[in-house]
Amino acid sequence: MTPKQRKWLVGAAVALVGALAVMAWERYGANGETEDFARSNGRIEGTEIDVAAKSAGRVSAILVNEGDFVTAGQVVARMDTATLQAQRHQAEAQLQEAQSAVATARSQLAQRESEKAAAQASAVKQNVELKLARQKLSRSKSLAGEGFLSAQAVDDDRARVDSAQAALEAARAQVTAADAGIASARSEVARAQSSTAAAQANIDRIQSDIDDSALRAPRDGRVQYLVARVGEVVGAGGRVLNLVDLSDVYMTFFLPTKEAGRVALGAEVRLVLDAAPQYVIPAQVSFVADVAQFTPKTVETAAEREKLMFRIRAQVPPDLLKKHIKQVKTGLPGMAYVRLDPAAAWPAHLQVKLPQ
Repeated sequence: MTPKQRKWLVGAAVALVGALAVMAWERYGANGETEDFARSNGRIEGTEIDVAAKSAGRVSAILVNEGDFVTAGQVVARMDTATLQAQRHQAEAQLQEAQSAVATARSQLAQRESEKAAAQASAVKQNVELKLARQKLSRSKSLAGEGFLSAQAVDDDRARVDSAQAALEAARAQVTAADAGIASARSEVARAQSSTAAAQANIDRIQSDIDDSALRAPRDGRVQYLVARVGEVVGAGGRVLNLVDLSDVYMTFFLPTKEAGRVALGAEVRLVLDAAPQYVIPAQVSFVADVAQFTPKTVETAAEREKLMFRIRAQVPPDLLKKHIKQVKTGLPGMAYVRLDPAAAWPAHLQVKLPQ
């Protein structure tokens, strides 16, 4: 073989290798490990939570620093409660006053009931006296008819009957008045009890505000940054610090139309972070956007449709996050590999590998 022929063969081999490399890149580099996989770069993110003051006030203490890991329910900051404590003392005094009013109203009710009992006893007595007076008048009339008793005596007995009748009516009127007094006294008791309940509710509300002045972490997480400092005054709902929820961590990335259309919710994903390329983290597709990003207002050609990118979220399993929660960090960039065909096997270098 002549040198010229050898040179031509070498050139042809180089060209063939180049063509194969281009084909391999188009199939394996651009679209993933194979046509059954897709890949894209993204960044680890987590749900952010603002810890804020319920009511306006002054920050009296911040108990954590940026970067600290906190657990759910942990007190991370405190608001000044001097004003609330004064309001509570005032409300407690109002409660005591209302309780005294209840005792007074009950005493008046007991007095009215006693007055009613006395009026009822008086009515019974007057009724008995009226019966006796009527019996005596009847006998007096008989005796007067037989001439044994004067008309004056009969008139006196008749007057006694009228007097007893009037006394009975007066006693019955006292019973009625006592009933009205009892009803009024019961109304006063109910009003005083309502005032007591209102005062207690006011104390409970103020105590709730005092309890809310101890700002707690709603979930396990890491402090990202402090918004307010000790001594600063914040308004109602004012942020004091920001947490990232380490039980809700995911990677957001974008895929073109052709690949995004094959991604199913729940599809397996493998995440490889730039900071720790030796590990492969499992995840699942939890969200596929129904609206493309970078979308032209009018899409007419196939070439333009290929430019559309869809946002996809890969969720890291909560149990895995809980197991390695001290090592979870957001903001780290990396690659996401999505399995488009559920039957396809993961390549060896994308098998799950986690820190021990």
